[in-house]
Amino acid sequence: MKSMGFSSDDVVLIEKGNKPGEPYVITVNCPDKTGLGCDLCRIILDFGLSISKGDVSTDGKWCYVVLWVIPHSFSSNIRWASLKDQLVSVCPSNSASFYFNQQSDSKSASSPQVYLLKFCGLDRKGLLHDVTKVFCELELTIQRVKVMTTPDDKVMDMFFVTDNLELLHTKKRRDDTCRSLYAILGDSCISCDLQLSGPEYEALQHGVSSPPPTVAEELFCCELSEKENLSHALTPDLNKLKSPSIAYGRFSSITKGFRDVDLFIQQKDGKKLLDSEKQSSLCFRLKVEMLHPLRVTISNRGPDTELLVANPVEICGKGRPRVFYDVTLALKVLGICIFSAEIGRNLTSIVNGKSTGKPVILNFEKPTSIFKQSSTVEVPPMHGFQSMS
Repeated sequence: MKSMGFSSDDVVLIEKGNKPGEPYVITVNCPDKTGLGCDLCRIILDFGLSISKGDVSTDGKWCYVVLWVIPHSFSSNIRWASLKDQLVSVCPSNSASFYFNQQSDSKSASSPQVYLLKFCGLDRKGLLHDVTKVFCELELTIQRVKVMTTPDDKVMDMFFVTDNLELLHTKKRRDDTCRSLYAILGDSCISCDLQLSGPEYEALQHGVSSPPPTVAEELFCCELSEKENLSHALTPDLNKLKSPSIAYGRFSSITKGFRDVDLFIQQKDGKKLLDSEKQSSLCFRLKVEMLHPLRVTISNRGPDTELLVANPVEICGKGRPRVFYDVTLALKVLGICIFSAEIGRNLTSIVNGKSTGKPVILNFEKPTSIFKQSSTVEVPPMHGFQSMS
């Protein structure tokens, strides 16, 4: 395989550990671009891998990245060849034309086609997670979800998905997807239909209910506690930072539940970040992202309990990987039934409890969890929630 004029083996190299249980080593050597490290980590996490440690260095034009990764216990089948292809796909070219065409190419890139999978089956605990797991293994990304449970204990699910392999337009890929669902779900799968989505996608996109203002404020605000905030004022004005970049970074393995991360950053013009106000703003933003990567609230709606999970969307239009997978896994481990669920996007201008005047786009995931055996719901702590580091 060739990647923009040079071998993919020169761009991405994946090496297996010398002994069983040792991490795999992923090495990336290519021209640098803004957000490349984020893109690489997102793909790795999407494949069910945990990054144990890493080294990153760049001179602003060329970068060298080494990541040590370990499969999660629930990720039994890692498609390493496909992982390599995905990593290579986000690495820029070594040709000079890349630097002139990067902006125009990103604007002209077409959005992936969205397909609708309609699933009907018998309801049971963990069903939604099992379906989500199949999608992850097949490298299908869930864009929207509408899950409904009927009074006769059947489920009518609508999944709007995109294909990372861009093969769903072929009959073989669609048939393989349905066969994979039948193989995992067995007799609980009554019917499965997969086709290109129509107007129902836009209808569902605009039909996702928004939380009440009080709930939205609790869910979307990013205020730190006094202990978390320490001496940094709540003034995250990152526009003054002139797009800081990482010149060198290293993060070590977890020791006693903690991880050390060293980042050497510089401004876009190559100068050091010396201004104390800018340093404080950057520290605040890093704390918010590390301490509150997800926003979670639980509220009662009649006999049901509603779990709302908000996942901030980045400038690239993507959010944290595998959030829906982890949420449904946690509920399955806890034995909590999901009566209905939605995934959509919610716009809010609430930051630190105040209106910013600039809406912030967030992935909005809303599984409504209930205990069928009781009208009084007590949700236990989510010990089954998997780490996504």
